[in-house]
Amino acid sequence: MPRRLLAEFLGTGLLVAVVVGSGIAAQQLSPGDVGLQLLENSTATVLGLTVLILLFGPVSGAHFNPVVSAADWFLGRRSKHGLSLPEVGAYTVAQVVGGVAGAVLANSMFAVGTELSTTDRATPGHFLAEVVATTFLVALIFALARSGRGVLAAPAVGAYIGAAYWFTSSTSFANPAVTIGRVFSDTFAGIAPASAPAFVAAQVVGLGVGVAVTLGLYPDVSASADDVVIPHAEEHSEHPARTASDRSR
Repeated sequence: MPRRLLAEFLGTGLLVAVVVGSGIAAQQLSPGDVGLQLLENSTATVLGLTVLILLFGPVSGAHFNPVVSAADWFLGRRSKHGLSLPEVGAYTVAQVVGGVAGAVLANSMFAVGTELSTTDRATPGHFLAEVVATTFLVALIFALARSGRGVLAAPAVGAYIGAAYWFTSSTSFANPAVTIGRVFSDTFAGIAPASAPAFVAAQVVGLGVGVAVTLGLYPDVSASADDVVIPHAEEHSEHPARTASDRSR
């Protein structure tokens, strides 16, 4: 568990550092062109998230997201797969603390003071966008695990988040830990403290809808909870060369 929590802390922290850091760089490199800033920010996030899943996934599953951890517990609990409820709590703490640390790290790298964001994002459209983004993030992750395609999770999840940057009005936070972390950066990628609770509430609603969609498509998904986001297990520490494709056979 300490190794898994370290992986979740570092992975979530670096994910927020990628999002916030690339947002700051985009502001500095392309002042006055918000569209280009969003392109730069989303491209860095796609690539960064893909790499982080590959790096930390074999240790903790690379959840980096309390919503994913909660879905893993809920969907796997009947067959005793996936995380236990205490593990969900521990993962969530590691993810949230990591998210805040990642924002502070990004601010420090660009010599930007760590201040609460003033970017207001709380509108009905943003709320709906977060429900949609979170719903299909959950459905995608569990569909890949259930169909034995967990090896594709890194590029698939990265691609989905990159696309959702553009097709959702909220730019697809879809993650309470990332949302809280981004409160601590008054930059292009930030979110005002007053907007964050609505985003988190929308993500929780998206969690419920995503679980319902997943069960509708894959009623027997519970046995695949151990493979979320990518296959990971205790025995992997003894067989570091074992791949996700080996596990799916």
